[in-house]
Amino acid sequence: MYPLGPLHITASAPSSLLEQDRSCIEWLNKQKPRSVIYVSIGSIAHMQTKEVLDMAWGLYDSNQPFLWVIRPGSIPGSESLLEEVSKIVSEKGYIVKWAPQVEVLAHPAVGGFWSHCGWNSILESVAEGVPMICRPFTGEQKLNTIYIESVWKIGIQIEGEVERGDVERAVKRLLVDEEGACMRERALVLKEKVKASVGSGGSSCNALDELVKYLETCVKRCDT
Repeated sequence: MYPLGPLHITASAPSSLLEQDRSCIEWLNKQKPRSVIYVSIGSIAHMQTKEVLDMAWGLYDSNQPFLWVIRPGSIPGSESLLEEVSKIVSEKGYIVKWAPQVEVLAHPAVGGFWSHCGWNSILESVAEGVPMICRPFTGEQKLNTIYIESVWKIGIQIEGEVERGDVERAVKRLLVDEEGACMRERALVLKEKVKASVGSGGSSCNALDELVKYLETCVKRCDT
């Protein structure tokens, strides 16, 4: 086994297959440091109408600015619903169809990440020292959430059905309360460990060297 990554740190080009709306970066530039909650449930998960509306009102009630990715097709009957959500969030939020996530998470205005807890999203968040609100949907996302909340202690889990009040409380816990500040400190410690792992002499860098040597050995064996 060769523990490699996070690979996105050394990537020379974005890996997203969806068109990214970079206008959100301009919006982030106008926000205060660590004030924004970034919301994205990835490229596969879907949300029902009630959950979307409760999220919209909960985000609004939190009184924190938020950047929300609502992917086309991720919500049943999304055309009319998007209009309603846009009216709710217009004063405090910004909605895009897809965002340059790595750049967003690295932005100084972003203080937290509401995520489905797919592994790539977790790595991108940890690599920037951003604490998380966890809303897992399927499979390994629930196991990932346990690590974020109970092992690394850099996030908060939303369990069961998403209610308006739950959303408001979670955002305030992460961005306003002392609890969130402690999570941010732990996330920043992990960020430094991640940077060290991919740097020269780091565990990930060394594992990659070992993998290359192994593959070279395999090629030589095939040639003989």
